[in-house]
Amino acid sequence: MRILSLFVAATIVFVPQGPAFAWGPIGHRVTGAIAEDNLDGVARAQVRLILGDESLAQASTWPDEQRSDPAPFWQKTASPWHYVTVPAGTPYSTALAPAEGDAVTALARFTATLHDPHASREDKQLALRFIVHIIGDLHQPLHAGRPGDRGGNDVAVTWFGKPTNLHAVWDSAMIDDRQLSYSEMAGFLKRAITPAQVIAWDDPRPATWIAESVALRDTIYPADPKLSFTYAWQNRQTIDTRLSMAGVRIAAYLNRVFRTADR
Repeated sequence: MRILSLFVAATIVFVPQGPAFAWGPIGHRVTGAIAEDNLDGVARAQVRLILGDESLAQASTWPDEQRSDPAPFWQKTASPWHYVTVPAGTPYSTALAPAEGDAVTALARFTATLHDPHASREDKQLALRFIVHIIGDLHQPLHAGRPGDRGGNDVAVTWFGKPTNLHAVWDSAMIDDRQLSYSEMAGFLKRAITPAQVIAWDDPRPATWIAESVALRDTIYPADPKLSFTYAWQNRQTIDTRLSMAGVRIAAYLNRVFRTADR
């Protein structure tokens, strides 16, 4: 792919006690399914031209699925594009992105690819899949991470007695334990989203999403590392809202991207 040569390499650190992803497959697919329902006509047509029969729910998990590919692009270059690091008490705008880039710099580059009339369909597929995924990532509070604990990956906890880490609990444990398929969960959330919320959440600015995630992040570190029913109950509404907001914002972002593409 021509686009692969545009990015510089960064070193990936694997996390033995849990994945470094944001939202597990169910969470990401939920955001894609919600986004699909909120695309305008032009964006829907453009997505179909790029992805064919692949849905946004399918596209949303592709960047994580590819992280098992041994190619240097996936093992080094693309690793930092799933998160940002924001110190407490500071906005993202004052936290310089690392040389290898982060979720926001990758989002900007992939957006430029969608706007590039000379980009191949293959490059645009890569770009669109990453855009859908990155926007979902930035709505997971621990993907606007504190310096020093790798988005909660270094925060050891137990989940119903099983050793894990805080990041893994937020990525998937609290979602998977509800025993819903992604389509069931997306259906429940879509029916709960009001027109007023769609209007209020129609904000395509990454700075907004990150500021919200940072505010939530600083409230979810548990005093007691033994997590179970109480922690899940306390944070269920936060997860549902962030997934719903991510879906609406994926659509809001793509609606604007394709409204201005090639013009």
